[in-house]
Amino acid sequence: MDFLPRREFHACVERYGGHRRLRGFSCRDQFLCLGFAQLTFRESLRDIETCLRAVGSKLYHAGFRGKISRSTLADANRAHDWRIYADFAQVLIRRARRLYAHEPLAVELEQTIYALDSTTIDLCLSVFPWAKFRRRKGAVKLHTLLDVRGSIPCFVHISHGKMHDVRVLDQLPIEPGAFYVMDRGYVDFARLHRFTLASAFFVTRGKRNLDCTRRARRTVDWTTGLRSDQTIVLAGPKSSRLYPDPLRRIAFYDIEHQRRLVFLTNNFALPALTVARLYKCRWQVELFFRWIKQHLRIKAFYGTSDNAVKTQVWIAISVYVLVAIVKKELRIERSLYEILQVLSLTLFEKTPLFQALTTPKHSNSDSTFPNQRTLFDL
Repeated sequence: MDFLPRREFHACVERYGGHRRLRGFSCRDQFLCLGFAQLTFRESLRDIETCLRAVGSKLYHAGFRGKISRSTLADANRAHDWRIYADFAQVLIRRARRLYAHEPLAVELEQTIYALDSTTIDLCLSVFPWAKFRRRKGAVKLHTLLDVRGSIPCFVHISHGKMHDVRVLDQLPIEPGAFYVMDRGYVDFARLHRFTLASAFFVTRGKRNLDCTRRARRTVDWTTGLRSDQTIVLAGPKSSRLYPDPLRRIAFYDIEHQRRLVFLTNNFALPALTVARLYKCRWQVELFFRWIKQHLRIKAFYGTSDNAVKTQVWIAISVYVLVAIVKKELRIERSLYEILQVLSLTLFEKTPLFQALTTPKHSNSDSTFPNQRTLFDL
């Protein structure tokens, strides 16, 4: 908990009136309880209550001040505004991005590279009636913008399952000069034109029925997998009005998977092969979704209200970013998975954190984590 900036947390609480109607259980107590649940893989509120009461003599020194009970925690999940934890997660995200600002990338670029995608979490519609997805099925979507340098989520929007992915572009903060990599589900020329107007760049997949006219072409090296590099303008009566500027169309043949890919971008300065490699960086956000679903508690929830679900998701993201901060500030060579596993057993131990996380590689404890560091190793 020493890695959590307490002053910034209290500022977030004051911003949304989280200090009102506490009933002896503060927002910090709620954050600590749900953070403990994420780090130790607790399955229910009763599970959290039982485990924390078992170490009651150590709770005060860990920062707990309120009485831990299932009903009190349920009331807090329903009453404390989820935006408190969303804002605090952004505080941690800004700190983590500074730490990972010089991480190497597969593509040699000085600009920031973002990967955009969404993942769906299935819910029971009768228990979560507000999360409408299909006729007899509920779900929430996590629309996530990931900073590829460090795999840090910078923007997360939680919506019901029926929201189309492309609509999140209306809420996306656009950074001038940055690259935004996304799949063809986000092809909406009116929304993509916002990136050009904001002096930002996008790389996406082109659709097969794209109506366009070629203006120029450049020679490419077929041995690299490139097939064409063209400057085009949209020819459709509606699309040409929504995106009047030229676009760059690059065709690439993926030898490994035996398929032809077509990329669209508004950047004309990068080499065509670099643009193709940029799109490959989008896979980082898929790995991020896989990691948090496997190692954090976001597929089952401790509350059924909209506020409880969003609170749990944002605290899970805070825990993920906090582990990434610990890894970088303590200069630990282990993967995030290994750090999370060690923390789950040593949360209330008096062993210094650095000592617990830097076990020699030749020790037997390394065999506790077989074949996992290749999944998501920052």
